[in-house]
Amino acid sequence: MSQWTSWFGQQIQRSDDEGSSWATVGNKFTYHGVPGTRQVYDGTPHPWEFTKVWHLEPTPNDPDAVYAGVEDAALFRSDDGGHTWGELSGLRGHDTGSLWQPGAGGLCLHTIILDQNKPDRMYVAISAAGAFRTDDGGTTWLPNQQGVSIWRDTGSRHPGGSLRSQPRNARGATGNFTP
Repeated sequence: MSQWTSWFGQQIQRSDDEGSSWATVGNKFTYHGVPGTRQVYDGTPHPWEFTKVWHLEPTPNDPDAVYAGVEDAALFRSDDGGHTWGELSGLRGHDTGSLWQPGAGGLCLHTIILDQNKPDRMYVAISAAGAFRTDDGGTTWLPNQQGVSIWRDTGSRHPGGSLRSQPRNARGATGNFTP
């Protein structure tokens, strides 16, 4: 579970007894290497900086492995139950990363979908940057915007939106995206 308040900041807690008790685990999220910059609303450069965790996604076969999607848009992984976190910097280092600008809710990685049949395949969605797919466990990423759309109040379709995993058949999970 991840919580954030302006007073206490980021807190991640873990339960090993189905929620009867909770213990605080690692809350240190540091970008790999020199963070570099991304853009702000007017296009000026702004340094990447961690704000909060938006999404935690446990792996299906290892109770100690979990992914975290954070703001500013980055993906982290823990292999020790959330005590320590390491960035999968290939996503933030994507060719388009330095051009990403925050949307109204910030520049957050808000969705993580793990492919149950292909352990190295994963999909993520970043507000105002789009959807991305990796087939090598997070080293390299491809934009995956085809088939992803959102309806706005105007009734017109615009690229972007959120991902939902919807099983297509018995061979694997797919969703509103191009696998």
